[in-house]
Formats: sequence, C-alpha cells, structure tokens
Amino acid sequence: QVLVVESGGGLVQPGGSLRLSCAASGSIFSINTMGWYRQAPGKQREWVAHITRGGITVYADSLKGRFTISRDNAKNTVYLAMNSLKLEDTAVYYCNAAVYESTGYLRHYWGQGTQVTVSS
Repeated sequence: QVLVVESGGGLVQPGGSLRLSCAASGSIFSINTMGWYRQAPGKQREWVAHITRGGITVYADSLKGRFTISRDNAKNTVYLAMNSLKLEDTAVYYCNAAVYESTGYLRHYWGQGTQVTVSS
C-alpha cells in the first residue's frame, strides 16, 4: 500500500507565495510521473503540472511563469512553488503519483488534498 500526503496549503494574500509538498511512502519500488491538480469550488478538477522521474516538467499554459514543479526522488517528494498568487488560484490542490510498487504493478495514487486560499 502507498500513502500520498500533501502539505503546505494555507491562507495567502494576492501576490503572495506558497510552496506545497507531497510525499509518497509505503511499498514503493520507484515513482514515475508526479503531478499536481486543483479543484476550485463548483468546478471540475484541473491539471496544473507534472514532472517525470528524469525531471522533465510540463505546465498548464495559464500557469506558466508563476508555478514551478520540482521533485526529490530520494525523498519520493514533489513540490509546487506558487508565486504571484491570484484570487482564482483558490482551490484544493491534489497530488498524483504514478507508483511502481514492489509487486511490479504501476498504480496511480492521490493524496487527500491541501487547501489554498488566496484572499485579502
């Protein structure tokens, strides 16, 4: 079994910054792609960014330049640095990890989410 846990959310003023973390633990052989998604109130979950094990990053066009995804493979952890935050960035942010388990299976795991609220 694999556990994925996000942290780092909170309340921030417009223009501020936050850094989210997501750590995976459990029966992990290795982790392939890790990504961030978000879901604003009343809206569908949307993809934010992802990063491959080798460090290749891809971002949603609307977030390029403000958000930066990175990872530490030794810690099975992915980060999302968010700058110049806007009111519309308010959402629950979820982490997804494509995990090769010790059994050899590849499964996708989701965290429980961390709330980011941008408000003055």
